[in-house]
Amino acid sequence: MDALEIGTVPLRPRAVAVAARSGLAVRLHPAAWERIVTGHEALGRLIVSGDAIYGVSTGLGAVADTRIAPDGDGVQRRVVLGRMVGVGPRASAEQVRAVMLARLAGFAEGRSGASPEIVAAYIGLLNAGVIPVMPLIGSVGEADLAPLAHIAGVLAGAGEAMIDGEALPGPEALARAELIPPVFGVKDGLALVSSNAVATGLGALILADAERLFGAWLAAAALSFEGYRANLAPLHPQAAALRPAPGQGEVAAALLGLFEGGDLVLPGAARKLQDPLSFRCVVPVLGACLAALRGATAAVELELNSSDDNPAIIAAEGAADDAVQPNANFDTTHLALAFETLSLAVARVASAQAARILRLMSAESSGLPRFLCSAQDGRSGLAGVQKTVAALVAEIGQRAGPMPIWSVPAADGVEDYATMVVSTLGKLGESLERLRLLCGIELLVAAQACDLRSELRLGLGTAAVRRAVRGTAAMLLEDRPIAPDIEALGALIASGRFDDFAAGMFR
Repeated sequence: MDALEIGTVPLRPRAVAVAARSGLAVRLHPAAWERIVTGHEALGRLIVSGDAIYGVSTGLGAVADTRIAPDGDGVQRRVVLGRMVGVGPRASAEQVRAVMLARLAGFAEGRSGASPEIVAAYIGLLNAGVIPVMPLIGSVGEADLAPLAHIAGVLAGAGEAMIDGEALPGPEALARAELIPPVFGVKDGLALVSSNAVATGLGALILADAERLFGAWLAAAALSFEGYRANLAPLHPQAAALRPAPGQGEVAAALLGLFEGGDLVLPGAARKLQDPLSFRCVVPVLGACLAALRGATAAVELELNSSDDNPAIIAAEGAADDAVQPNANFDTTHLALAFETLSLAVARVASAQAARILRLMSAESSGLPRFLCSAQDGRSGLAGVQKTVAALVAEIGQRAGPMPIWSVPAADGVEDYATMVVSTLGKLGESLERLRLLCGIELLVAAQACDLRSELRLGLGTAAVRRAVRGTAAMLLEDRPIAPDIEALGALIASGRFDDFAAGMFR
């Protein structure tokens, strides 16, 4: 694929993530361009009517009661410049690209009233490798005005942008890329900043990371089952069918498939009738997480394939029926709830992972040498890793707490409710980084447990998992630094090595 085309088929979060991370070029389908042109022309006719149009012939927010003359290069540039108030950490290049792709998907709906010239300029930034510097703090989740203004600011002759690895003032970045600064149309400033594109774009990246982790979670859990010699009865299809909770059957089937060809599927292979809950409950825990992940995916897909512009421009077949439709589609409560749920779900996965790790290291519980140390002569084995596990789980748990429901009123009390969804996504992204390391630890510990059971015949799938682990981190025979192994296994997960174990669960 030479470019991501937007504007015909539904746009999926995964496509946004792939394009953002690969630097893939983007183009709009001719049908999308037609919608943009039609919407902009309808806006022009509506302005002539003399009716008040929010943000075009009125002020914004608390000054919406003030009538003004529509003015692109004056008023609309000020809309952008006055909202460049973001602070804090800067978004990465892939994050900025994902945000811009999400905003282009909104433009493609043809409801923003944006001029074709400003949309073309936006595409030009992306395809020329000009990455506006976008601070991540400043949005309250009711349209991501501040961060989007920092992107738009480059087109307005302000701000900064990265190009060829160098940070330049916006005008200089445009000049280096041989891009001509656009002339702003009568709603272009508002169209550029009034959108949920930051939440949507960042959400698409987080979903891709969570999907990648899911395959690793399955791999790590299965290898822990092998190392512990856990009972597979809770994974049986009949067990899942008794209470067909969303995702449960798929998780059970995927795990059972990894054990095929090994000893653990044979009668009497399990050491115990009832294992600790972190083993017995792996299907409902991962099944619930899968359901939460799908719920968040649906919320992002909704944003990618609909309009969040306020006001929306409705172009009718008869010009007399053109309309300006005020709305509250900038509200992201559905996104906030979906990603808060996912935050809680992955924290529960972390809790279960940590418990399995500790059970494997316990001689009393696993029947293996204490701390999985082959020589019980005072060596530490994997004992120290338990503290790392505890620290990771604590940080993941802290980030699973919801953002405050009440927010400080803004715009002289007009904006007296907010979702803080961008902050929600930020803490979830940090959790996923820690979960990747925690999953790497479970893979390391489970592989060590399997190595200590030399008589094992692993399943075809779990044997492949152990080979992948051992290709990255050697068996622990003497006390040595473990941190490099954990980091390397985290990188192995990030590379997609275990993606196939969740094949078919995501689209």
